[in-house]
Amino acid sequence: MELFTRLREMKARAKTEIGARTGNRPLAAEGRTEQAEAKLLRTQDRLRSVANEIRRKYKR
Repeated sequence: MELFTRLREMKARAKTEIGARTGNRPLAAEGRTEQAEAKLLRTQDRLRSVANEIRRKYKR
């Protein structure tokens, strides 16, 4: 899942850069939105892994 999230973030960063360099503001905004989504997904993955680790550690 980590790789998918990284690829998604790279794609969003590329969209932002292309939009900014070509002056295409809607494309740049779409890229920023996708970057935010990718960061949220990465945070969600981290929270899940920490929760699973805590469950394993304190399993009865």
